Amino acid sequence: QVQLVESGGGLVQPGGSLRLSCVASVNIFSFYAVAWYRQAPGKQRELSAAITSGGTTNYADSVKGRFTISRDNAKRTIYLQMNGLKPEDTAVYYCKVRIGSIDYWGQGTQVTVSS
Repeated sequence: QVQLVESGGGLVQPGGSLRLSCVASVNIFSFYAVAWYRQAPGKQRELSAAITSGGTTNYADSVKGRFTISRDNAKRTIYLQMNGLKPEDTAVYYCKVRIGSIDYWGQGTQVTVSS
């Protein structure tokens, strides 16, 4: 059974930084693409960043140039470095990996950007 656990969220002022982590219960990030999604209150969940098993990254236009996704296979961990945070980045952030036809999600971590 694959389990994903996110951490690193919190309250930060506009312009600040946070680094989110997503730890997997098994070594899957070496073999599958993984993504960070976010869901703001009253809005649909949306893709923020993704990284393939080969290391190719992809970002939503709204976070490009500010967020960086990376992977440490030895630690079974995916990171999302978020710089230049804006109030509109406030959301619950989730990591997701798809294996076959099954999507595995973490429980999410809250990020609040406010002065």
